Amino acid sequence: MASRNYRDLIVWQRAMDLAVEVYRATDQLPTEERYGLRSQMRSAAVSIPSNIAEGQGRRSVGAFRNHLSISHGSVRELETQTLLSGMLGYLKPDVVDRLIERASEVGRLVTALSASLKE
Repeated sequence: MASRNYRDLIVWQRAMDLAVEVYRATDQLPTEERYGLRSQMRSAAVSIPSNIAEGQGRRSVGAFRNHLSISHGSVRELETQTLLSGMLGYLKPDVVDRLIERASEVGRLVTALSASLKE
């Protein structure tokens, strides 16, 4: 497990793409949300690939699975914050739909990677 680089993982690559997209989308949020939804969404988005990378760097399958679980939780957190931003009219519906679609894809990839790991 340690011989493979986390940057080679498709899930990590897609999670990085999602984080970049979240950063760009949250630039559209109102200034008063700088320390609210903007900060929360960016933090959740960064947490996803960060936990994939950290987990892959651990020396046990159990630790990797644990970090993937945290990453998956961050996906759900980001989805919730994205939906709320849409409901409040901060993000356009097409932006919300795109972010939800990308986050769902990353969530599926995280789940598949976790399921593929053997003790």
